[in-house]
Amino acid sequence: MLYLILLLVFLGVMLFYFRIADHYNIIDHPNERSSHDTITIRGGGVIFLFAAICAVIMHPAYWLPVTGILIIGAISFLDDRLTLSSRLRLLFHLAAVTAMFFYLDIFHFEPFYICILLYIMVIGVINMYNFMDGINGITGTYSLVVLGGMQYVNLHQTAFVDPDMIWLPMLACGVFLYFNFRKKAKCFAGDVGSVTIAFWIIMLLMHLIFVAHNWSYILFLVVYGIDSVVTIAHRLMLKQNILKAHRLHFYQIMANERKFSHLWIASGYALLQGIIIYLIVSDLRLATSTLFMITIIPLVIIYISLKPILMRKIPAE
Repeated sequence: MLYLILLLVFLGVMLFYFRIADHYNIIDHPNERSSHDTITIRGGGVIFLFAAICAVIMHPAYWLPVTGILIIGAISFLDDRLTLSSRLRLLFHLAAVTAMFFYLDIFHFEPFYICILLYIMVIGVINMYNFMDGINGITGTYSLVVLGGMQYVNLHQTAFVDPDMIWLPMLACGVFLYFNFRKKAKCFAGDVGSVTIAFWIIMLLMHLIFVAHNWSYILFLVVYGIDSVVTIAHRLMLKQNILKAHRLHFYQIMANERKFSHLWIASGYALLQGIIIYLIVSDLRLATSTLFMITIIPLVIIYISLKPILMRKIPAE
């Protein structure tokens, strides 16, 4: 009953935000990176900030990670509106990740150089998630699958967090998808959405990894990871500035060059990641090295084999 009430409250918050966004002209204009061509309400991802507020009200013990969520979400919302400098964003990202690390007690257990590497990894994953948010439905469906996989582990295999810390972002994903998983989306997540849910997911994932002492759980993000890492390699080969906007992600090629349905692409990414999560959490008892080989190698092969084909110009009729 509580979750049904929260679902309705989240729905009401989204509708209220739409009125605010419409009044203050918080909209997304298509640009060179966009895979859409119409003006749409931006910042629908504020629902994840509201979910974080609900989380800390329901479970005050999680005030530290929620503080990190609110810090990174707030600066991302301001960036959506004002386009802040990268240095200022990085400063707030570092503050948020520091709150996460204090919660995970990383500074106590890990040496200095490992902490530096973890900072780079976490901020890299957050930015990866943000860059992957380019078509309708992809952030919501992918996040829902990853969160669902972690909740299964949490409830049936290794309890590592209060279930509400996963149920709440899942509810928020469901409400967001109601408005975003459409041919013509009612709203986009914006940086506030993709960055906030990325932070929440990586916080949960790192917590699970440290509790279970099993790095195979990092493969919960392998589909996004392969698309991002191999795309960076591709752009470096083309001698492009990897910090500038682009449309060379695998999903962008499918959406923009081949005009595949956004919803089918988003569903495909989520389904593929779901299959991999099943392999990880199933009773197959596969070794970590085996899991890495049977997931990463096929994904890379698929990427480098199909992308050149998809990028070929379609002959004029």
